[in-house]
Amino acid sequence: MEPSGLLVTGASFAAFRGLHWGLQLLPTPGPAAQNRWKWRNICASLVHSLLSGAGALLGLSLYPQMAADPINGHPPWALVLVAVSVGYFLADGADMLWNQTLGQAWELLCHHLVVVSCLSIAVLSGQFVGFSVVSLLLELNSACLHLRKLLLLSHQAPSLAFSVTSWATLATLALFRLVPLGWMSLWLFREHHQVPFSLVVLGGTGLVIVGVMSITLGIRILVNDVLQSRPHSPIPGHKETRRTRTCCDGEPVTRNNFTVSLKY
Repeated sequence: MEPSGLLVTGASFAAFRGLHWGLQLLPTPGPAAQNRWKWRNICASLVHSLLSGAGALLGLSLYPQMAADPINGHPPWALVLVAVSVGYFLADGADMLWNQTLGQAWELLCHHLVVVSCLSIAVLSGQFVGFSVVSLLLELNSACLHLRKLLLLSHQAPSLAFSVTSWATLATLALFRLVPLGWMSLWLFREHHQVPFSLVVLGGTGLVIVGVMSITLGIRILVNDVLQSRPHSPIPGHKETRRTRTCCDGEPVTRNNFTVSLKY
């Protein structure tokens, strides 16, 4: 067991809970006023994604041994990075439970439970830290996802900023989410003899869950932000109507288009 990892996790939990509280003191943009808690929660998540995602990318660039030996090849600061993320996911889960019903938050809570279970192995044992740092590359895509949600909450869709963010989200989803997930799955399959069977099951289950959620999310964003936003040629005899469409995040987007029913 790594006492320093547990200490960093506790400090990270306290820091992100403090950030959740501190954001309440800041003004919320007018269009997002009816979703103040969601705005604050996503802002805190954006801070974590930028810190952990950038830290993982920089760390793997400076210390590629973490990918060559994901079990034991890591510098001390890598464990700190993983422990900070564990503290964040615990703090975010507590924030959701405090402000939402279980029915509203169950999907993200399941995601957080899987992530915390996997990352905690590195924090408690001091092993598989490199593997965990590779998994934090996913946060680079999460940063784009959080920014996209903030634009939706502030009613900035459609706009140039929203379009750029959508394309960046799809690009980083492929590069920093699907590629690392594929690499981790392949490594776990090839090196399963070096990993306890219980960890193979836990890690494999986590990769499948996050992988399915990532592909589903990518398809939703592609359909809503790209395919549904393409201009349509008016059909003679049909009158164009103004409608409000609900995107995959549940935020209304008003556009001039034909009435289409979209469900998930």
